[in-house]
Amino acid sequence: MNLLETSDETAFRQEVRTWMQGNLCAEFEPLRNSAGMGAPGYDAALAKRWEQRLASGGWIGLGWPLAHGGRGLPMAQQIIFNEEYVCCGGPGRLGHIGETLMAPTLMVHGTAEQQRRFLPGILGGSTYWAQGYSEPGAGSDLAAISTRADLDPESGEWVIQGQKVWTSWAQESDWIFLLARCEPAAPGKSRHQGMVFLMVPLRQSGITIRPIREITGGTEFNEVFFDGARTEGALHLGPPGQGWSVAMDLLGSERGASTLGQQAAFRRELDAVITVAKMNAAAQNPLLRQRIAQAALGLQTLRSHALRVSGGGAAERGSSVSKYAWSNWRRALGELAMDVLGPEAATEHDDPLRSSLQRLWLSSRSDTIYAGSNEIQLNLIAERALGMPR
Repeated sequence: MNLLETSDETAFRQEVRTWMQGNLCAEFEPLRNSAGMGAPGYDAALAKRWEQRLASGGWIGLGWPLAHGGRGLPMAQQIIFNEEYVCCGGPGRLGHIGETLMAPTLMVHGTAEQQRRFLPGILGGSTYWAQGYSEPGAGSDLAAISTRADLDPESGEWVIQGQKVWTSWAQESDWIFLLARCEPAAPGKSRHQGMVFLMVPLRQSGITIRPIREITGGTEFNEVFFDGARTEGALHLGPPGQGWSVAMDLLGSERGASTLGQQAAFRRELDAVITVAKMNAAAQNPLLRQRIAQAALGLQTLRSHALRVSGGGAAERGSSVSKYAWSNWRRALGELAMDVLGPEAATEHDDPLRSSLQRLWLSSRSDTIYAGSNEIQLNLIAERALGMPR
């Protein structure tokens, strides 16, 4: 980890900043600082045009190998882009799942034909992906999935029956990658065996997408029902029966440079808390002042940790604590936001700043549950990072 930028890295940061200032304006101004799907006033159609603007500027696939159409930039420059993107007001991205999760998995597990078919649409900001993992009875315990996929001997297609839930952006996506059971359970067989990792087109008669109205009022997540949905027989990654390992490799992609962008968004939320504390005199309360200082120090610690583990290698074990650390930090920030608002926390506001603190608190309540609850994360840390017995 090197906290001092080289002259080339400083120049690259300025290049990103200049491009963002020259492009996130005019038509795209309404997207500035928007958190993404589910945020008030977020225009998905405009967000897709913004993805294509990013693509035309060469800002998608920064770390992809040149052979796959990417720029092959080093991790330091990827981190700089993600930080500056948020600092310049860049909106939550509809292409995030495709670029940072699906594409790296395709590069490792996909056939040459699959890569030629799917990578250009992701790189060009024209094809959008959703993730089909969680189910009503299988959230943090992903191995408990019951969605089935069977090969039709006549057509050679996979036929899918089941349901996925908490599926981000499915209502705006073209494809979904999902984990399904393709082999019957057998005595002595691990629950992690017998799964297939499939790529499925979402716009077909066998799929129903039902947005979930959240406590924030938004609809970022969805239920997705598969009632005889179909996909081509060749659209699986890895061998059928071994989909679990592919799914786990994909989740490993979540620890990339984009986590530094996430922390830049956290910084914006913390700044909003500080601004309100100064406006309503909450900053004069010594206990609140101390908690604000602790939040600032905690965020800096998260950033230092993310930089340390971003290169993988010997620091890989340390990355297992990242989700547990940031989710608890943000949940505490939401609680701090309510305490800073005081009595105003319980009333509606026309002021966007105060309303944003209320949304922060509401959204942060789920941070320690989704993508692996605190309890699951602690188990993973014990088993995978510390080598403790199950």
